[in-house]
Amino acid sequence: MTTPATAPVRPPLLDRLRPRWTRPAIIANLVGQIVIVGTGGAVRLTGSGLGCSTWPQCEPGEFTPRFHEATSIHPFIEFGNRTITGVLGILAIVVALLVFSDRSRSAAYRWLGLAPLAGVAVQAVVGGITVLVDLHPAIVGGHLLISMALVAASTWLLVRSAEGDAPPEPLVDRSTYRLRWLLAALTVLVLVLGVVVTGAGPHSGDEEVGYRFAVDPYAMARVHAASVWLFVAVLAVMLWRVLRSQVGGRPRTVGLVLLGVTLGQGLIGYVQLFTGLPIALVNLHMVGAALLAAGVVSFCGTLRTRGPVPVVPGAGAPAAAPLTAV
Repeated sequence: MTTPATAPVRPPLLDRLRPRWTRPAIIANLVGQIVIVGTGGAVRLTGSGLGCSTWPQCEPGEFTPRFHEATSIHPFIEFGNRTITGVLGILAIVVALLVFSDRSRSAAYRWLGLAPLAGVAVQAVVGGITVLVDLHPAIVGGHLLISMALVAASTWLLVRSAEGDAPPEPLVDRSTYRLRWLLAALTVLVLVLGVVVTGAGPHSGDEEVGYRFAVDPYAMARVHAASVWLFVAVLAVMLWRVLRSQVGGRPRTVGLVLLGVTLGQGLIGYVQLFTGLPIALVNLHMVGAALLAAGVVSFCGTLRTRGPVPVVPGAGAPAAAPLTAV
């Protein structure tokens, strides 16, 4: 008597999709997080912050702006930015499903996969609050800083998706490796001071709203510039040490790209200051800030290794990996 052949067990849908779609989904999420910095900047710089008078609806009883002869472009710019938030929400859900369900990876990595979704939810609420408080500069500035944090978290998720979960092993000497914390702290300082400068400047977010930080914008611009030069000095020291070391080409390449982004940001900053803060340059500077945040995280990630990505044998999902450092 022969035993009938047993059909192979088909792995769950997410396990089949994960190898091919996890990194594309994470990359799409990161690109979206950077793009929305630009669209959010366009909302503020074109005076469209109150283009929709309420939230989550655009107008009382209507979720979308209605076109008529007296309608300006502002409601459509604001609604377009809200629409991109919806797209980001979908991407964040996909990332969360693919990453958090991956039981071959550490719990820390899997929880990191929820960061974009949590951040988009927080941003939706904060975006609504900015409308309800008539674009107070502190709330608007916080809105931008949360976006920068989301760019950083999304970049770190991309870095972690390409490596394993072994304990981090520095690829550079200890002093250079420790400098990454100073570089990260200076990045936060640069971004916060940039938000203060913007909040003290002429672009409040609406033509009829005059809220500003009660500080001298030119004095704050000088303080902001000083923090940037300090950042450049630390980055230059780190790059010099990396170039002198025997480490592979990736840290050097990423570091040099980061230096280029930083110098480009500095050039844009000075030009916009001396040309009256034109909208296009200010928006480019905001997108550049997001690229700077992503570059710093990526550069710091190249300074150590955590081994290869775990390979899952067979179709079944292994037991959950233990919690390790992110």
